[in-house]
Amino acid sequence: MAGSFAGTFLALIGSPFAGLVPWEKDVAENEPRQDPGPPEDARLTSLDKRLKRAQRNEAARTGGRHWDAVGFTRSSEWRILSVLLGYPAGSALIGLAIDRFAGTNGIWVAMLFVGFGAAIWEVWKISQRSPK
Repeated sequence: MAGSFAGTFLALIGSPFAGLVPWEKDVAENEPRQDPGPPEDARLTSLDKRLKRAQRNEAARTGGRHWDAVGFTRSSEWRILSVLLGYPAGSALIGLAIDRFAGTNGIWVAMLFVGFGAAIWEVWKISQRSPK
């Protein structure tokens, strides 16, 4: 409440410091509200052009696929994640079904470890593929 009252009051009567700062009027009239920034450096401009050209060449060479430092694409990273989560979960569910129908306990734990082993094997095979 007090803030809105003060803003309304100052808007009606004007700023109490108006006219006390001699350059205030010149600054508001002559300068845009943006900082002009430093002048452009020819070396940086040349470097930007070379970088963009290299990125275009790399995109043309790889067909637009993004490879990270290890050599995986985003799709292979998602595949690895789904393998590491899906294989153990799926094999544990199969083990749970076997436990349920056979009337035993603990087969699901063994199947969980089999799923982890299969997932590690699949990730190993994915990592051995060369980038295309």
